[in-house]
Amino acid sequence: MFPREYRGVAFVVGLFLVVQLGALALVPEFAESGYQAVENPENPTNSLVYIAAIIAMTGVMLAAFRYDLDQGIRLLIVGVSAWLSWYVFSAVVSPLVAAVPAVAVGVALLAYPEWYVIDAAGVLMGAGAAGLFGISFGLLPALLLLAFLAVYDAISVYGTEHMLSLAEGVMDLNIPVVLVIPLSLSYSLLGEESEDGEEAEGDATESDDADGDASPGPDETDDTEVDDSPEAGTDVSEPTDIEDRDAFFIGLGDAVIPAVLVASAARFSTAEALAVPLIGINLPALLAMVGSLAGLLVLMSWVIKGRPHAGLPLLNGGAIGGYLIGSVVAGVPLIEAVGLAGFF
Repeated sequence: MFPREYRGVAFVVGLFLVVQLGALALVPEFAESGYQAVENPENPTNSLVYIAAIIAMTGVMLAAFRYDLDQGIRLLIVGVSAWLSWYVFSAVVSPLVAAVPAVAVGVALLAYPEWYVIDAAGVLMGAGAAGLFGISFGLLPALLLLAFLAVYDAISVYGTEHMLSLAEGVMDLNIPVVLVIPLSLSYSLLGEESEDGEEAEGDATESDDADGDASPGPDETDDTEVDDSPEAGTDVSEPTDIEDRDAFFIGLGDAVIPAVLVASAARFSTAEALAVPLIGINLPALLAMVGSLAGLLVLMSWVIKGRPHAGLPLLNGGAIGGYLIGSVVAGVPLIEAVGLAGFF
């Protein structure tokens, strides 16, 4: 039997594949339904607007965590998850009927946010978001978005480190901003939190008896570093032994952002479509998927060694490289592949 960390990696790859394939399946439905968010998807300034929105939202979330408004963030993300789930369900049933399972997703996240509920909601949310962004971002805007966010992710993790603060804030909210990757079938996110809470209460009581100080003891601090470490894409802490961990975490954005280029390539590339049932895909989109998954495997190899890193440089870099190779092999000129043909 494969070591449990390799089973965890296989699970991550499976989740990423579902998000990407789901986005590809949704692209034609979303386009036909008129869900395109901008009038001209080829306009490169579209990327600037969304980049500014992402940075602003990051600032809002950090401020909310600082001023103890984290439950407001939780309700907001749960609402967004239900909203994006509605888009996904409306692709297969009527919009009115789609509201029922979409509301159920939100209720499940609030009432019982176990790891599989979070992952299921995250996959729905990710596929919907990637599909919507994919039909709204032409090739040049999509490439600009991925390139900028790869650089931003690296700076925010290795430079300013504010992404670490954001990760610490969202970890306790049990929302589909991160995907939970259990390393054993018996793992329970809710059970782990309950045990951590009991341990923290016991440690605080012992400290009070000893010296009047309610700060956590050394053992509790060690457990927190191992069990509640931030997601794979946003942690540059000291290496931890994978054998001491029951789960690891990877940001949902790491799955969504590369899938935007995959969906955009399927929608806007002039490459000939491949004969694949149920989804519309061409060679540039296919190799963008392959490239992003190759980047994911490199990222996971670091996680297994206990050295998590910023995810988007590898994931977006792989997606962009795969897309460009696929375009060249498919006979699409590079100037057209990067979306610049219309400017000359």
